[in-house]
Amino acid sequence: MTLRLRDGITLYFCRHGETEANVAKRFQGRTIDTPLTTQGRAQAVAIGTMLTREARDVSALAYVASPLQRARTTMKIIRQTIGLPPDNFATDERLLEINLGAWDGLTDAQAKALDPAMFERRGNDKWNVRVPGGGEDYADVAKRAESFVADLTMDTIAVSHGAFTRILRGLFQGLTWKQMSDLDEKQGVLFRVRGAVVERFE
Repeated sequence: MTLRLRDGITLYFCRHGETEANVAKRFQGRTIDTPLTTQGRAQAVAIGTMLTREARDVSALAYVASPLQRARTTMKIIRQTIGLPPDNFATDERLLEINLGAWDGLTDAQAKALDPAMFERRGNDKWNVRVPGGGEDYADVAKRAESFVADLTMDTIAVSHGAFTRILRGLFQGLTWKQMSDLDEKQGVLFRVRGAVVERFE
């Protein structure tokens, strides 16, 4: 079933800017939360510029970010860029990145080396197989995303994470978990949703 916003609500959302862990190609879930790079800060400025261009009134939006440092820093830069007080936004744990458990901070090769059979099993069914060490599967993240969307009562801009935004886009578009997994995680991109229609700006 395709996820839909309630009538009259617009949701803007984006991934945080590039971080040091992104550059190192390491899994970055919740325990590993590295700072934005210079490029990442520039991407946050670009999001703010796009939001100013695409939203009717940026001062009328609700602003909410994942509690993780990289998302909060991105939101602060977005708000500075559009001339709003940088710290005046909410956080919501439902926007947290997928919990990567024992893989957090590892490279793809290192995670595979821990347990090759589990790595393969998870790769073959990300919807139902949780990451080892208390991690989440895609279905867990989807429940959080659906709950967040259901509670929206006004036009909102949300800053979240790579896996979360892929899954959210996939829910609106009615994609399979594999199609969600194959979506890009490009940073410096702004998405807008009305109903179930996802637009992309970059």
